[in-house]
Amino acid sequence: MSYLVETDHKLLQYSGRIDFDAPKEPVIVYAGSWVKIRFRSGYIRVLLENHHSYYLNYMGYILDGVQGKFLLNDDKNTNTYNIKENLSEGEHELLLFKRMDACHHVVFRGFEIEDNGEVLPVSKMSNRRIEVFGDSVSCGEVSEAIEYTGKGDPENHNGLYSNSWYSYSWIAARKLNAELHITSQGGAALLDQTGWFHGPDYLGLYSIYDKIEYNPDICPVKLWDFQKWIPQVVVFAFGQNDNHPDDIMAKDYHSEASVNWRHSYLSFLEKMMLLYPKAHFILTTTILNHDAIWDKAISEVCDTIDNSRVHRFFYGKNGCGTPGHIRIAEAEEMADELVGFIETLGDIWNE
Repeated sequence: MSYLVETDHKLLQYSGRIDFDAPKEPVIVYAGSWVKIRFRSGYIRVLLENHHSYYLNYMGYILDGVQGKFLLNDDKNTNTYNIKENLSEGEHELLLFKRMDACHHVVFRGFEIEDNGEVLPVSKMSNRRIEVFGDSVSCGEVSEAIEYTGKGDPENHNGLYSNSWYSYSWIAARKLNAELHITSQGGAALLDQTGWFHGPDYLGLYSIYDKIEYNPDICPVKLWDFQKWIPQVVVFAFGQNDNHPDDIMAKDYHSEASVNWRHSYLSFLEKMMLLYPKAHFILTTTILNHDAIWDKAISEVCDTIDNSRVHRFFYGKNGCGTPGHIRIAEAEEMADELVGFIETLGDIWNE
């Protein structure tokens, strides 16, 4: 016999934009979202329902400090996944996390431990909070393809190498001992009808930033309540996919479309500053190759707003570090640079 640790158990700990409207079946959407359990039991299993859109879908976990992953079924049924059998006596801790973005949604239906097992309190969550609005790089997409470091992506990677744990964003958050929300999506640009996500009817961050569920191929979209979680640091890490299908900024920096993009970026920033009236905002892109004209546009926005809570940041290899996605070593380097910059901002965590 097994004991079902239900999703609303008071000793479970959650992080991320998670839909708790149905407490017994929370929906996990964003990369890097997680649930943690500390327990005594000879085994640990998890019950999940996967709603697939594209790619192979994997979940990740850290069990007693050791990372693993498992492939999800695409049948939309509740399946039981065996994480570990024959665990040693004593206490164990499991962090179950979403490796990937809204290429799938997961409905979490609880953990199974031994009938005589025990759920224990976990450590208190950090009061430091970071949110990253970005694209696939911020989600850690293709990060595990380490043999392609400094090169283009492997063909038909199909989600196999994507792992939010190795995104620069989550690495940086761990180095800062901060809780993280990766409000990012692979292929996303700022504006709808641009970028690569949800083609040919492309959805940008303007259609994502205020949602929990936002991929209409999986389920109806649902709004997020910004009062539930307020960060002290917000990173804007987009401007990479915005050159598709038309590289407007490179073609003509002063065109109507280019001016509108800069105005839209400024409006988005002002909107977020109202939602988070004490947060510091870091405007940046990534080391993935892109035309520097997009960084010029972002710098213009930063100069225009001219606010002490808004900061412009460049990586050492900004826009010229690699033709492919950011691999683990590159993400570590980016994280170190970002952490170093955040630490220059002073005592922002208590503001």
